[in-house]
Amino acid sequence: MSQPRSKPFYFKPSKGDARFNSLIGSLARRGVSFFGSAELSVRGRKSGRTQRVPVNPFTYEGSQYLISARGHSQWTLNMKAAGGGELRVGRRVRAFTAVEIPDAEKVAVLRGYLKRWGWEVGRFFEGVTAKSSDEEILAAAPDHPVFLITDS
Repeated sequence: MSQPRSKPFYFKPSKGDARFNSLIGSLARRGVSFFGSAELSVRGRKSGRTQRVPVNPFTYEGSQYLISARGHSQWTLNMKAAGGGELRVGRRVRAFTAVEIPDAEKVAVLRGYLKRWGWEVGRFFEGVTAKSSDEEILAAAPDHPVFLITDS
């Protein structure tokens, strides 16, 4: 069993990751979505300015979620404060409200997310995969904020 972290988990993007994310976000703004990606816009909790970041909205059992594979990033902290945001692909903009779900309710959603997106985000889950036990996924859950999103 791993030791508790002194700080919340966050996997800082490399320069290559940052460039790739910038490209994916730019393409989403122009209407090109890769495998369902979208550009998230959320109000900054300190600056009040809109922060934009590419995300992979995930649908599970009819509900849609935003999951932070990289951990407790700035967008997740802003989302907690703002309680919602917008998803954009080209001219299509969807305003939504967001509620963070408790760790105990994340297991099935994270398993589905890893099944769908594990090829892209698996490295941020430190060995946890869609085939991991419920206990292993539950142990990773605190490191990965999950928001249930609904139309506002």
